[in-house]
Amino acid sequence: MTELDIYSYIGFIGTACIIGAYAYLTYVNKPNPYILHGTNLTGAALLTVSLLVHTNWPSLVLEGFWAAIAIFGLVKALRSKAARDKREA
Repeated sequence: MTELDIYSYIGFIGTACIIGAYAYLTYVNKPNPYILHGTNLTGAALLTVSLLVHTNWPSLVLEGFWAAIAIFGLVKALRSKAARDKREA
């Protein structure tokens, strides 16, 4: 059995973030996009750290797309908030 190192534990925390974000999306009626996408981005970043040490190319590519989608979601939420604030001003 292979010993787990710090990078494996970092990867496990990233996995927990992504699973937690998906559970949050599933259980909450109106999810906060900052929580959802921020948690997904954090998870992707942590998994990427782990995958840079324990390289698995398909998973590394997946995390790149996961991070890109999360960043897109955060930008979309920020733009939406800015448009709402502008209308209310």
